Amino acid sequence: MTDKKDIERLFKAHYAQMYRLAVSLLHDGDFARDIVHDVFARLLDGSNDILISGGYLLKAVRNRCLNHIRDCEIHQRIANRYFIEDEEYDAEEWPDSETIARIYKLIASEISAQGRRVMELRFNEGKPFGEISGIMGISESAIYRHLGQALKTIRKKLNENG
Repeated sequence: MTDKKDIERLFKAHYAQMYRLAVSLLHDGDFARDIVHDVFARLLDGSNDILISGGYLLKAVRNRCLNHIRDCEIHQRIANRYFIEDEEYDAEEWPDSETIARIYKLIASEISAQGRRVMELRFNEGKPFGEISGIMGISESAIYRHLGQALKTIRKKLNENG
């Protein structure tokens, strides 16, 4: 049932219900609309030989919403843990050139090869975590662990040496 007319009929019949479900889960109309549209775009792009029903569409929307929520929670936990809630972090005090040189030496000597690569891609090239994951061929959670461990090591070594 991947005929364009069939999908158009499904869209007209189920869009409102799918949108309401997405809004109720996400509390954001724009994301809800994007998710529902992605479900239909995927139907148009794919070659599904299954019978697509309203239940199938609602489950697809629910699953995409839950994935989005999970991804947001993971990113927020990482940001809170490694970047925001560090009691030693002070946004107004930037390291001087001597401290920056020490950080680069620590990265070269104390951080694993994968940790160095993650830091290079994230901080030097400004790549998002998902893209780093694709480049390195490891999961996003592994990227977070490498980055977190590297930052923890750098903080520890800087604190030990004053």
